Amino acid sequence: MSTPASPALDRGSAAAFLGPLRRTPPLVFAMAVLGVGLVTASAVAVKGLRRANDAITVTGASTERIRSDFADWMVVVSAGGASQQESWQALQPLVQRSRTWLQEQGIAAAELSLDPVRSDREEVRDPRTGELRSVSWTSRQTLRIASPDVDRIARVSAGIGSLIGEGIPLTIEEPAYTFTKLAEKRVDMLAKATRDARQRAVAIAREAGSGIGAITNADTGLFQITRPNSTDIGDGGSYDTRTIDKDITAIMGVTFRVE
Repeated sequence: MSTPASPALDRGSAAAFLGPLRRTPPLVFAMAVLGVGLVTASAVAVKGLRRANDAITVTGASTERIRSDFADWMVVVSAGGASQQESWQALQPLVQRSRTWLQEQGIAAAELSLDPVRSDREEVRDPRTGELRSVSWTSRQTLRIASPDVDRIARVSAGIGSLIGEGIPLTIEEPAYTFTKLAEKRVDMLAKATRDARQRAVAIAREAGSGIGAITNADTGLFQITRPNSTDIGDGGSYDTRTIDKDITAIMGVTFRVE
């Protein structure tokens, strides 16, 4: 199943990947293709088979299970203080402890990076007079982990809560699991959906006493990546990043010449 990598496509936003897929079949029709199958599709298409235009349009589908091969993960460490300097100074040992813990769990130094420190000023004022009562500061720093070892990231992210038990204030994001070979996999899935459309068209045309010729038009319909065994169908497609294993689905609307 592995094909050459195309990391630039998948480490960016899922929205950028799905943006070109604008011609999505209606939800009900997509569900009919995937759920009801050939019998219903044939019954509808045969009625629309007219010699006047010598063409038939059929929707083909292809679904396959894939496994993520890259993970992006963020952990934010924070510390407070009466001044900006005090909050920064309190933050440093917490960040260092967090980095050390991650490396102890097998995260390589090359897989770990730090964002710049961000400090926020917080004011408390008298609700009646608006008089300033107190000022405090909170400093935060984000640790970013990027690794092809998705199983390790899943294990480490499940255990990092132990640092909270040590008194380290953390904001723990969910890892985002992606598939870096998606560009070529997409081409393969659309080809399989097109072959499925031809098989459906042949069966439909046979019922009408006709044959199927060359493709005259092909439109990319729904293309989405969902959690395993999901029945969700989005109007603009979807890209699940929460699960390591995923289902990839492609739907093509293909028009064939009738012979």
